[in-house]
Amino acid sequence: MRGFLFSNYIPQKGKSTFETLLDLFSELLMYTNGDAVEALSWMNDLDREYQLTNAEYGMGDFIEDLKKLGLIADDESEGSFHITSKMEQNMRKNALDQIFGKLKKSKAGSHKTRFTGVGDEISSDTREFRFGDGLETISMTESFRNSQIHHGIDSGMMSESDLVVHEREHKSQSSTVLMIDISHSMILYGEDRITPAKKVAMALSELVKIKYPKDTLDVIVFGNDAWQIEVKDLPYLQVGPYHTNTVAGLELAMDLLRRKKNPNKQIFMITDGKPTCLKEGNKYYQNSFGLDKKIINKTLNMAAACKRLQIPITTFMIAKDPFLQKFVRDFTETNGGRAFYSSLTGLGEFVFEDFERGKKKMI
Repeated sequence: MRGFLFSNYIPQKGKSTFETLLDLFSELLMYTNGDAVEALSWMNDLDREYQLTNAEYGMGDFIEDLKKLGLIADDESEGSFHITSKMEQNMRKNALDQIFGKLKKSKAGSHKTRFTGVGDEISSDTREFRFGDGLETISMTESFRNSQIHHGIDSGMMSESDLVVHEREHKSQSSTVLMIDISHSMILYGEDRITPAKKVAMALSELVKIKYPKDTLDVIVFGNDAWQIEVKDLPYLQVGPYHTNTVAGLELAMDLLRRKKNPNKQIFMITDGKPTCLKEGNKYYQNSFGLDKKIINKTLNMAAACKRLQIPITTFMIAKDPFLQKFVRDFTETNGGRAFYSSLTGLGEFVFEDFERGKKKMI
């Protein structure tokens, strides 16, 4: 016997210099709100410090390759560059890989549904055979095991009571509205909270497009007012000198969901603070000090209105101020939804686990 023969080990090549630079460029565009010139300027600074390029491939080569691939284009009116729709899609895919890739490996913050039934995917759970169950759902290993226990190893007998089937999970269609707080506090105190929120929105939109094409996802932002934005606008999203008008955001979200035909509707709200603003006619009522009863009551009324329409709200609070936790608890209890107190690094995992959990329903 000759045993095993091994050929010479040939290590797999890693990413090319261009691919490495493209990942960095895509990440920096998140922080520069889609400004290609500023992102390239930062890359030049990083190149000087960390030698990202070499004698064979320089930053000029990288810029030319971006143009050839249609990721950036010349802006002739200003003599600079701007990113293209192809680059916007690349950013969404990168965000999906970063967030959902880690999620599939670590399963952080798992929230499993307790509902099973006749559906699309085979579950690891099993139960006894019932009339009407398909033959393809039978767990042969468990069924033979029961047969041997009940009738003996050599009997060769199997009765209906020995049969065990795998449960199936149904993936339902749903309509989701993602609300993003763009009030000024999202960049206060030296903490950038808007960039992780944008990244989650971009990744979620790409997931829906690829994996759940029959679902709908609408994105709205809210500050003093609320308005809907397109997915392609997410890289350019910035905070403004705004207060937090949560009521306006919920009103718009409800209006969008009323038009959807899907029976399953939900709102995801990413925010870092308390409601501080209402619009009354053409004027704004604002109060940033403490929890204003007038604003809070209006916000809780909106939570109750969503509950009457069977629209659960999942709130992702990306601030750890204990002063706000009572409001979030009251808001969640009024709506019957859920709330997560998430760090910036864990936000994506929480959103994606909860979204995937909601896809599995009992028929």
